[in-house]
Amino acid sequence: MTFKTVIQPSGHDFPIEASETVLEAALKHGYVLPYSCRDGVCGVCKGKVLQGQVEFGKHQSDTLTDAEKALGMALFCCARPLSDLVIECREVSAVKDIPVKTLPCRVQKMEKLAPDVMVLSLKLPANERLQFLAGQYIDVLLKDQKPRSFSLANAPHDDGFLELHIRNIAGGVFTEHVFNEMRERDLLRFKGPLGTFFLREDNDKPIIFVASGTGFAPIKAIIEHALFVGIKRPMHFYWGGRKLADLYMLDKAGEWERSGIRFTPVLSEALPEDNWAGRTGFVHLAVMEDYPDLSGHEVYVCGAPVVVEAAHRDFTAQRKLPEDAFFSDSFTFAPKS
Repeated sequence: MTFKTVIQPSGHDFPIEASETVLEAALKHGYVLPYSCRDGVCGVCKGKVLQGQVEFGKHQSDTLTDAEKALGMALFCCARPLSDLVIECREVSAVKDIPVKTLPCRVQKMEKLAPDVMVLSLKLPANERLQFLAGQYIDVLLKDQKPRSFSLANAPHDDGFLELHIRNIAGGVFTEHVFNEMRERDLLRFKGPLGTFFLREDNDKPIIFVASGTGFAPIKAIIEHALFVGIKRPMHFYWGGRKLADLYMLDKAGEWERSGIRFTPVLSEALPEDNWAGRTGFVHLAVMEDYPDLSGHEVYVCGAPVVVEAAHRDFTAQRKLPEDAFFSDSFTFAPKS
């Protein structure tokens, strides 16, 4: 059965099959809604159903609560229509004209920058280039398994290779393959670019970037893009890890400091051998200590779901950050499937 969905406030409309999620149908018809994990975990795609009924689909209960459902909220990456719909959400126009491709690539280089962090450089076929926005991600396609999503760590102007930062997760089938079996010149397939985590360049607000662990990857791409195109907005980058080894590209952050970007590293469980004299605790709390009022800022957060959720909750509730000035990409673990 086919229904009709109308997006407010734009008034755009598109057909949707009963078997499709709202996000799937919107993307198919050229309308990009905010999204990241597409798995009911991160909450980026949350919006309101103004009219009609949906099946909420499989999701984490703390990402979409019963109280939010009662108010008409839904996760559009999971929700399927039970009737015609009128929904309320933002649209992301900047990515709609970028083609999503499925391409082969070759592992050109593997570099272990920490005991549990591998940087992969992927080479595309000679006649191919991937058009993307800094901060977007690709899905690595695996036979008989769910795709694995990884942010692109290189900026679009530096696209000779695609750069991925991969953390070795216990029980992660693909990540363990990367660390134990993958070799340079291996072949992979991927789909991309995907996601709506990228720098909004249409205002002059100061920017705060917050990364935990390998959430550094898309922030790296965005900062390198901003420097390349000459964006002059004040920028402050916070990078959090448990121990010093988790901040695996400190030299790169130091380069940015020399280009005028403030940098604050934060460790939550520094080891004695780290000899750490810098900031300690949770990375988003360091931001709150430094910025009592975020009402005039934009904030970009990437990393573990607990970091993204805490930053969103506390920045908006306690530091006056507008909802539409918070952008995030939540790194979720995909178990074997």
